Amino acid sequence: MSNIILTGDRPTGRLHLGHYVGSLKNRVKLQNESNYDDMFVMIADAQALTDNFDNPSKVRDNVIEVALDYLSVGIDPNKVSLFVQSEVSELTELTFYYMNLVTLSRLQRNPTVKSELSLRGFEGSIPSGFLNYPVSQTADITAFKANIIPVGDDQLPMIEQAREIVHSFNSIYGDVLVMPNAVLPKSTLECRLPGLDGKAKMSKSLGNCIFLADSEEEVRKKVFSMYTDPNHIRIEDPGSVEGNMVFTYLDVFCKPGDFEKYLPEYKSLDELKAHYKKGGLGDVVIKKFLNNILQEELRPIREKRKELENNIEYVYESLKKGTKHAREVASKTLKEVKDSMKINYFEDPSYLEEIKNKYKQQ
Repeated sequence: MSNIILTGDRPTGRLHLGHYVGSLKNRVKLQNESNYDDMFVMIADAQALTDNFDNPSKVRDNVIEVALDYLSVGIDPNKVSLFVQSEVSELTELTFYYMNLVTLSRLQRNPTVKSELSLRGFEGSIPSGFLNYPVSQTADITAFKANIIPVGDDQLPMIEQAREIVHSFNSIYGDVLVMPNAVLPKSTLECRLPGLDGKAKMSKSLGNCIFLADSEEEVRKKVFSMYTDPNHIRIEDPGSVEGNMVFTYLDVFCKPGDFEKYLPEYKSLDELKAHYKKGGLGDVVIKKFLNNILQEELRPIREKRKELENNIEYVYESLKKGTKHAREVASKTLKEVKDSMKINYFEDPSYLEEIKNKYKQQ
């Protein structure tokens, strides 16, 4: 069986560090190191419209922003197909057929859907397009026969529902669709990086993000505003590293060589934590350390983005090329789906013979 990867993001704003550690770094690794037959990276603008239907310019304006973020972190359009969801109309048709395979109550029980409905205040008046998000996502996955789906843990219920729809379809119509499998980041923190405020995962809507496109000064200001330990008032006070966002981010981003470069008086993160817990280490020191680490991580991304911003035609053509390939692949799957469902009236020569024979007998 072929190994095909599908992943993507909604273009509702620039991508941030949560996306970077949760999926983007892994996508680049998969692209460069994995044994796969094809890889698709989708800008899910149609899904973004389900809760931004009254503000389409927000989605339109961010398609290129997300593409810039993708290319800046190392997504290579010569190795993967980077495409725009709404330009692949086959996905919409597949969604329509799959809707018959899932009940309304099952969609409403999906934990991810329930969480997102609550977050957006849709409990009293639910847009049907938003509620059908798992069905649409199943169409996205199955159109390319993707079996490797890199996701965060919050998306596991969506993949489980996709598997249910695939099972139902294959049971009724024959083995046409490929069963998808979720691939999670290695650590819990990478699955869901907390926001700068420590109250929730990093989210554009909550305003607690460091964006990949942030300037050096913007990153510095955000790092120095991060939530630490509210009881660590004086330098000599003992401090807590649990729930302290600076240490949480250091757990994710700190590498052994960072101490020699930026904080040589310490040999390891464990030693730094021990000093902070004991007392005698101020928040300014650890924030400066984290800022240096993040600036080093983001600098090449920032520089690559500036290059791409001066060559937008390349970004546009990369999207166009990837979308063309995506349509070609999705159209083949759609034909197989329609053939198996016996709704291929004008492409199946036996259909005319069937109806001719039927009416001859009458």
